[in-house]
Amino acid sequence: MNTRSAVASAGQRPEDENLGIGANLAYGLQHVLTMYGGIVAVPLILGQAAALSPSEIGLLIAASLFAGGLATLLQTLGLPFFGCQLPLVQGVSFSGVATMIAILGAGDGGGIPAVLGAVMAAALIGLLITPVFSRITQFFPPMVTGVVITTIGLTLMPVAARWAMGGNSHAADFGSMANIGLAAVTLVIVLLLSKLGSASISRLSILLSMVIGTLLAVALGMADFSTVGDGPLLALPALFHFGAPTFHVAAIVSMCIVIMVTLVETSADILAVGEIIETKVDSQRLGNGLRADMLSSLLAPIFGSFTQSAFAQNVGLVAVTGVKSRYVVATGGLFLVTLGLLPVMGRVIAAVPTAVLGGAGLVLFGTVAASGIRTLSKVDYRNNMNLIIVATSLGFGMLPIAAPNFYEHFPSWFATIFHSGISSAAIMAIFLNLLFNHFTLGNSDQQSVFVAASERTLRYQDIAALNDGDYFLDGKLYDKDGNQVPVLGEHAHDSEHAHADRAAPKATRQTSDSSAPSRVS
Repeated sequence: MNTRSAVASAGQRPEDENLGIGANLAYGLQHVLTMYGGIVAVPLILGQAAALSPSEIGLLIAASLFAGGLATLLQTLGLPFFGCQLPLVQGVSFSGVATMIAILGAGDGGGIPAVLGAVMAAALIGLLITPVFSRITQFFPPMVTGVVITTIGLTLMPVAARWAMGGNSHAADFGSMANIGLAAVTLVIVLLLSKLGSASISRLSILLSMVIGTLLAVALGMADFSTVGDGPLLALPALFHFGAPTFHVAAIVSMCIVIMVTLVETSADILAVGEIIETKVDSQRLGNGLRADMLSSLLAPIFGSFTQSAFAQNVGLVAVTGVKSRYVVATGGLFLVTLGLLPVMGRVIAAVPTAVLGGAGLVLFGTVAASGIRTLSKVDYRNNMNLIIVATSLGFGMLPIAAPNFYEHFPSWFATIFHSGISSAAIMAIFLNLLFNHFTLGNSDQQSVFVAASERTLRYQDIAALNDGDYFLDGKLYDKDGNQVPVLGEHAHDSEHAHADRAAPKATRQTSDSSAPSRVS
């Protein structure tokens, strides 16, 4: 019996499946390649904003890889009270970039130590308030999680577009046909491997397409590996290399807002990946994940890194490959730790052309959005406000994507929260769901013109138990001989469904109530 069937027979959670060393290494590397560009972008941006030398920026990147790897191991493998034990890759969060740049430019001249101090203080506060966030799962029905998952995918599309165009908007070849063509070829390779390959090849289609795309780029002179040998082969992380952290009240307050956004986004990612791999995520498990997130953010500045959060693009990789094992992602965490200790390996991965990442990213991020749409298909839109809640939340989440400067003239704390389409959509979906589906006082029977205009449909299972000649009269169901057929209530449906499917044609039948006379012929 193979590992997969052994796990299935044991009835374990899908995320506890262990695919073996070879598969863990291959799929784990695929996760690293998927998020590598994102995890190095933040230290690159902040290092340039702080006017650091190239070697010091390299130390920031190594620290971010090392801290991200440790955070991933904590999140996937877990410790008591820490780690959701789900396939989530952790890394430096983009949500705090603008705030940290503002701290770097503050008049007190705190520099990198002020940023690190603000991250540590805010993460400690976030760790203390996680019990509040861990009890909000009841406010994340499929409507809310579907909106968030869809928004995650759509929010990442501009990233894929920039990657496909070359990544560096200041480069002379940014947006050239060569870059976009290389991205297109990578995309075609992903599709061909998914269609023509075996199950194993299909699952590795992203990784294989990146390898083939990179080899093609080398042949065309679009990839440069000449600098891989430059720099040290081994570099142990230095503790507080940039100096002891300093603590400034204004910096801490502004970073607390970032931490709140991070908690919302991490909650959404945990619930999203739970929905994708079809496993239970309760308040305790969500709390463990959030505590791991905050503990990682608290400890990361010791190595010279910043706030840690789950990477949404890797949620997409889980969806597109169907590989649910947390041990695969834990192996990716080991890769990240190794990359943090061996800069030469990081330089090899960094040499992968950004356009290749763009071609693969189009599939990855689109899969996230498609997963969200699949979740939204489970929502009941009949005679309620759910349709307009979904529409408003998605539209609100798209604002910062369609118009990045939309909140430019708003207060900085407001812009920090809502500049992220993910947090914008999540907050709006939660608020509207509470307003219309929990605080129902004053709700109308016909709450929306969208509902009134929707097509009238019946589910097949609602009419499958009817026999020829059955008819409704005054809200009651009768058979062709005039005998009344008992109609089960809504709450009895689930418990009786299996029995009803096996019952004889004349047995009690579940159907929908109706007061208008009608006949089945």
